[in-house]
Amino acid sequence: MKPFRTVGVIGKRREPHRPTLGKLCSALESLGCEVLVAHNDELPELPAGRRVDAEELAGRAELAIVVGGDGTLLGAGRYLAPAGVPLLGVNQGRLGFLVDIAPDEMAESLAAVIGGRYELEERLILSARLTRDGKTEDTVYTAVNDVVLRNQASIRMIEFESWMGEQFISLHRADGMIVCSPTGSTAYALSGGGPLLHPSLQAMALVPICPHTLSDRPIVIGGDQQVKLIVRGDDTQATVTFDGQISEALEPGDSVLIERSDKPLKLIHPTGSSYFAILRNKLRWGRGQESIAER
Repeated sequence: MKPFRTVGVIGKRREPHRPTLGKLCSALESLGCEVLVAHNDELPELPAGRRVDAEELAGRAELAIVVGGDGTLLGAGRYLAPAGVPLLGVNQGRLGFLVDIAPDEMAESLAAVIGGRYELEERLILSARLTRDGKTEDTVYTAVNDVVLRNQASIRMIEFESWMGEQFISLHRADGMIVCSPTGSTAYALSGGGPLLHPSLQAMALVPICPHTLSDRPIVIGGDQQVKLIVRGDDTQATVTFDGQISEALEPGDSVLIERSDKPLKLIHPTGSSYFAILRNKLRWGRGQESIAER
């Protein structure tokens, strides 16, 4: 595989991550890389690397390394995926489905990846546009995990329609709806009873959140389809969120159109990485009574 020479570094804004960021930048420079550090006023000067803004990092980096948890990588993925920059994650979060390198394995893994020994994976992500007051807006939102429609008032259900292209699916009364990518199937959608989608699939899942009708179940559709959610009801105050990090308000009659993004998310993994090993480790599959005894 192609080696990397210009590497972007993106860190989470938390004190415990600073030593790891410093070691990462120094290690990259020792491997002969030009290091571009995403500008962050809350971080002190690091011992190596040059600070750049997001636009320059997206335009120049051949690889971006994210230090933090899945949420940090989601934020980076939304602006780096359209630029085609692959991401590698160093886990300093909790679960870490996407950031699969432990800090104590960083030096060995970095040397292999920078030298061209890695696996490249492309994953479907979502894009969305809003129609409000009868006008479709120009802004295109990107979501690595999911697009979620929910009520602004957390204790009330909302009423909304779901469509696949020109085909009407259903009228829902629920706390909301999760439309997730395969990557997002292990996130909020999994908590809502949705299916696990292998990351190689070109598919999306629609997962109702606490539906009033218990037969209103999750459904998986092809990634080449468009999904439209239309807010109904007389006084519904809805919110649509993108990866749980960006939100917009919707009124009755407004809608969100969701489809596959033109650009996939590119992830770098160490050689021999296994999606099922991640599931076994993070979801504790096959542990049985052993996991209870461990507690």
